[in-house]
Amino acid sequence: MTRSIARRRGATLAVLTAAALALTACSGTAEPTPTPSTVYQDPTIEPDKQPVPTPSVEATWPLTGVAGDPVERPSLAVKVENTSAARPQSGLEQADIVWETIVEFQVSRFIAVFQSQVPEEVGPVRSVRPMDPVILEPTKGLLAFSGGQEGIVALAKASGLQLFSNDWGSPGMYRSSDRAAPHNVYLTPQTLWDNADANHSAAPGEQFLFARSADKAAPAAGGSAAGTLTFNLSAAARPVWTWDAGTSTWLRSEGSSPATARSGDRLSAVNVVAIVAEHPNTKFPAQGGARVPTYNLVGTGTGLIATGGKTIPVTWKKTAEDQPLRLFLADGSPALLSPGNTWVELVPKETGSFTVS
Repeated sequence: MTRSIARRRGATLAVLTAAALALTACSGTAEPTPTPSTVYQDPTIEPDKQPVPTPSVEATWPLTGVAGDPVERPSLAVKVENTSAARPQSGLEQADIVWETIVEFQVSRFIAVFQSQVPEEVGPVRSVRPMDPVILEPTKGLLAFSGGQEGIVALAKASGLQLFSNDWGSPGMYRSSDRAAPHNVYLTPQTLWDNADANHSAAPGEQFLFARSADKAAPAAGGSAAGTLTFNLSAAARPVWTWDAGTSTWLRSEGSSPATARSGDRLSAVNVVAIVAEHPNTKFPAQGGARVPTYNLVGTGTGLIATGGKTIPVTWKKTAEDQPLRLFLADGSPALLSPGNTWVELVPKETGSFTVS
């Protein structure tokens, strides 16, 4: 009896299972397909192994701050006469810096420094003076003159400059036949550069600090407008500088007479710098019992920058003879010049003066 019941239950289960399968087949509904899970993966980023680019700054000529492609050559300083018999001089219009000094008998004499331009000829060349090595030692360059007292020449030699003198027969120096002696010594700058020795072949460092553009120069922001600079360096030296907006330069006059180079070009400057300094006599004798003067330039003093038709007072500082003279504003920050050539008027503190109008 028990076995019969079990067989009947098994048969019934088999029938029900078969019926369910038949129903599924008849309905036409497919088995649901499992939805695949989505896998997100961050993109692979290769690290940039290139160095950070350095902003390019255009190179500038060291003595003018003018942008360009500077040539590796030393500065060449030439002692140039400035008496009426010497004017008009050759080459001054191409100098990077010109220092105007007062020598014995109240006479003005120039130290013209060349580096960015190469004049065909410079002169008339005159003798060395005690202030020359003090001014030029920081350039570590060349100094050319026509002669000088033995003691003064010794000072120049001690400065470490390479010296050229017409009295020594230095190459590139000669006397011209179209002027009377002693106003007829001239030189060819390229010949002197060709004879620079290994210790004097490098370009000079900056002697003044320059802005990258004229509108960033010290007087542009805090200066006062000016049209004329009148200097009383001595009884025989009264240069005048007049602002010319057309050329954006200061035009030089010797008193009331326009100053020109032998080429016919008007002597001009982008920057005119006044340096007021003590002007004592030295032990070196001059004619008639007079003494050869110099300037005390190691120390500090007052001055002025004129550029862009404006002027601003400055303090000058020079820490040692082999260090350049630097200019500072009232707040102690460096006073920057405008890119271009510079004329420096060395004003004797005891007797000289200048006015701005």
